[in-house]
Amino acid sequence: MPAPLRIGPIRIGTRGSPLALAQAGLVAEALRAAHGWDEAAIEIVPITTSGDIIQDRPLAEVGGKALWTKELDACLIDGRTDLSVHSMKDVETIRPATLVIAAMLERADTRDRLIGADSIEALADGARVGTSSPRRTAQLLARRPDLQCASIRGNVQTRLAKIAAGEFDATLLAAAGLDRLGIAAGVPLDLLPAPAQGAIGVEILAARDDLRALLGAIGHAPTHEAVRAERAFLAVLGGDCHSAVAALSQGGILRAEILRMDGSEVHSGEGEPEELAGRLLAAASPALRATFAR
Repeated sequence: MPAPLRIGPIRIGTRGSPLALAQAGLVAEALRAAHGWDEAAIEIVPITTSGDIIQDRPLAEVGGKALWTKELDACLIDGRTDLSVHSMKDVETIRPATLVIAAMLERADTRDRLIGADSIEALADGARVGTSSPRRTAQLLARRPDLQCASIRGNVQTRLAKIAAGEFDATLLAAAGLDRLGIAAGVPLDLLPAPAQGAIGVEILAARDDLRALLGAIGHAPTHEAVRAERAFLAVLGGDCHSAVAALSQGGILRAEILRMDGSEVHSGEGEPEELAGRLLAAASPALRATFAR
């Protein structure tokens, strides 16, 4: 059963990391500005997720993107929160029918930044690069097969600290996250990003028409449409946390690529989500196709 309508502050559920709290703050600021609300009108509710607790293994090994969302979903469903704020690249492609992404803020920088060197080419031979992303691993190895990519976990500050301590020679971080934290670090890379990278989504119970109307004032339609196309491409592929896939829709044009984890095979193109996914899979080797569920 959906939670009953509530008189009082709108409660925003979010992960408790500095970046997640900053993103929830952006949603709160946008709502206050759009509706002339004061500080007391919104309450930010930090929620510890399984993804925050499990730090010793890549998420793909222990449940994937659902580890970032299931506790937030439970809080929406039982009425402890009214909204959930997500980094859209961390949201599963298929969501429960009882929930809906009702708004997205205007998208930020979609690029990755390289921390630890001035370019991929400038990395030393055999440099140890920290990344738990199959996409980033594959894109790096496609350009530099000599690199040693190893899993790195933790929030942005933790990862930067690991580079500073010499645990890794370099890492890749989303430019949008660094910017939202006010961290001027790294060199932008010309790599296709993860689907929905740089976008902040606001999720509610599908039955909450009252909230849907309020969120309409802060939604950015071009971002919503671009992210819809990228997530549709991912859904047709059947990609998951084990799949190396990148996609970016700009100006109504969807560009994407699928890769083998070791960087030895890359297929890229542009087109409509379903047609493009089918074309790239048709060109792929059986080994690459096997990393997708289609």
